[in-house]
This record gives sequence, structure tokens and C-alpha cells, in this order.
Amino acid sequence: MCPWGGGLAGGGRMVCHVLLVEDANGLVLVDTGFGTAEVRNPRRLGRAFGALARPKLEHAETAVAQVRALGLDPADVRHIVLTHLDFDHAGGLADFPDAQVHVFAREHEAATSPAPRERPRYLAAQWEHGPHWMKHQVEGDEWLGFESVRVLPGGNGDLLMIPLPGHTRGHTGIAVQRPEGWLLHCGDAYFFHGEVETPHRCPATLRAYQSLTGVNSKLRLQNLERLRELAARHPGDVEMLCSHDPSYLKRARDPHGTPRDERVPVD
Repeated sequence: MCPWGGGLAGGGRMVCHVLLVEDANGLVLVDTGFGTAEVRNPRRLGRAFGALARPKLEHAETAVAQVRALGLDPADVRHIVLTHLDFDHAGGLADFPDAQVHVFAREHEAATSPAPRERPRYLAAQWEHGPHWMKHQVEGDEWLGFESVRVLPGGNGDLLMIPLPGHTRGHTGIAVQRPEGWLLHCGDAYFFHGEVETPHRCPATLRAYQSLTGVNSKLRLQNLERLRELAARHPGDVEMLCSHDPSYLKRARDPHGTPRDERVPVD
């Protein structure tokens, strides 16, 4: 996306980070980004979003195309785990119609029975194909001081849903265990890498946007503070990323780099 005002950097862009996880259960997607339906018909996202975010919708950028580009079969994506159901995170659901879709029950309720303020963020057409929903509840498990839900009990590793409400009713982070430590996809719990650094910082425009779009600002800020504490306590054990900051994508392509862009004005 190439929003007016430069997004995360002067003249910059925003991305929609999607993870592909290989597990004993098959392939697992964390979020889906925009899907092929949005590429075919960008108008379904609405004129206001198109004008403000200016997404560059290309088939090669969709999750299903990128799975194929890796030489893998999209039919082997058995599970999709969503941070939340905003339309820039759930657009690719219909591209994987046989996958089980994991989401917190509160988020499913918000998306399918939205309050007036919530309606613009969800696009019911993205799940009109009838996904195989798996609606989760928090049941008392814990991960590094956070509540957690293990998504795939039969897998060869841990993949956990970590409740981080505030941006939406049922927003969650997704923690993936790897040999070198945990990777935590924080979704839209924050938008800029500097928000979880010490000292923390964030462009004023992004702070305002998060306050405007969050359904519960107090809860969102509380969870953001907990993520800052997590980053400070476990710098070598937990790698964190959020959905829209392109510096994380740059770091993934260059593992020796760090997520920074000196052009970003902060205050």
C-alpha cells in the first residue's frame, strides 16, 4: 500500500505481512493479506480506502500465488490462523477454501455482527464462500506472562494465539516456535517497529491512525506496553513483527539488517 502522507516513511509504503509455516499438519498461513478477488475487483475495498491507502493489487503478491511460487500446492494449506478479520488481513480466505480458519470467537462475532463503528473494517464478501471456522476461547494457558491458546495440538511445534485485543474486539498475536526461538506476529497491535523499542517512538500520523481505528484505545495501549516489556525481557528469545511495517520485510530478506528507516520523522 502507498498511503498519502508516506505511510511509514517519506514517500514510502505499507505491507501486509503473511507467514507461511510448515508443520506436521501441513502448511499453515498466518493471515492472508489481500486475495485474488481484490485483484480482480479492487472496488470491493471501497473508494475511500482505495483513495487513501492506494494499494498496488497484483496477483503475484497474493498469498496463493506466493505459495505456488515456492513450488508448493495451495491445497496443502490446511490451516489459516488470523490475527483479526479486517479486510486487509482476511482477503485471501476464499483462495484456500478447504483450510480450517482459526479465529477468536469474539473476533468472529465482531465481524459477522458488527457494531455500527465496526462495520467499515469488515468485508462479509470475503467469507461468503463459507470457511471452515474454528472459533477459539481463552482457556487458561499461559505463554511468557500472556494468555494463550494452542492452535494445532497434534503439530510438531507450538503455534499459539496470544490475545491482544484493542485494535479489534478479538485481535490476537500469533506465536510460532522455531529452533532458534519464538516468532511473534503481533498483527495490528502496533504499526511501527519503534513502538516496541526502548526508548519507544512512533510517527505522529501513525499514532493518530491507531487511536482512530482501535475499538478500545485503553486496552490497545495496555497490550502495547506489555509487548514493550516482552521485547525488553526476551530480546534473544522472541522476535516480533507487526503487519504493516515494511522494515520487517526488509530484515527478513536481509537477516543481518535491522528494522529501521532513518527517513521516518518521529516525535
